[in-house]
Amino acid sequence: MKITIDLVPDKTDTEITVSCGSLTPEIEKLLATLRILDRQLTVRRDDSIHLLDLGKVIYIEAVERSTFVYTAEAVYESDFRLYELEQQLADSGFFRVSKSCLVCLKKIHSLKADIDRKIRITMENGEQIVASRMYADELRKRLGVK
Repeated sequence: MKITIDLVPDKTDTEITVSCGSLTPEIEKLLATLRILDRQLTVRRDDSIHLLDLGKVIYIEAVERSTFVYTAEAVYESDFRLYELEQQLADSGFFRVSKSCLVCLKKIHSLKADIDRKIRITMENGEQIVASRMYADELRKRLGVK
């Protein structure tokens, strides 16, 4: 892979051009990573690819070997693993609450103490997610609650 950077002093907008022989899975993943920087997530639903605004994402869940992205309107599938999304979305207000789930902190409606120091999270769409003990204390700290 060859990377070329052209510095143009009077250019006001950044432009990225990808030249390739074919659109490989590696290049698609690279493009998806660049879209995250632009606050968009590349996801799939019904054999079509969607560019999803991060502001619409309520939570992300890993089930078996698939990663699902939940919005108020629909469920999408991502090609990224949960740990990859956790790293890429940490600065965008997403937080891991269990081994298999990331939530958007801005989309939390309420918290309730559960058994064994777990926390029952109600998201703004009414879905409930349980934060495991391992992540509960850090979640409280991030939200500024005791």
